[in-house]
Amino acid sequence: MNYDREEVLKVKEMYPYGVRVELIELCNDEKDMPIGLRGTVVGVDDQPALLMHWDNGKSLSLLVDKDNFRKLTEQEVLTEFNNSNEEDDQCQTM
Repeated sequence: MNYDREEVLKVKEMYPYGVRVELIELCNDEKDMPIGLRGTVVGVDDQPALLMHWDNGKSLSLLVDKDNFRKLTEQEVLTEFNNSNEEDDQCQTM
């Protein structure tokens, strides 16, 4: 199968390693993949699809042209980071 190299490069630029995304809807039913689930992009393949590490431990890829998801804003990522640090601090004081 021939893949569009330009499209793959465009997706890699839009969703580089480490970008956080939130799932809105998958094109098919997948167990343990609820709406609102968040994850981190760990790569892009030749389809192009986003290779993911989801917060629930799953690694299901996102099909860029079929699945519905959104990139988190910088503020949302900072809020996640701050909430994570607060949880870590609480665990250390227990």
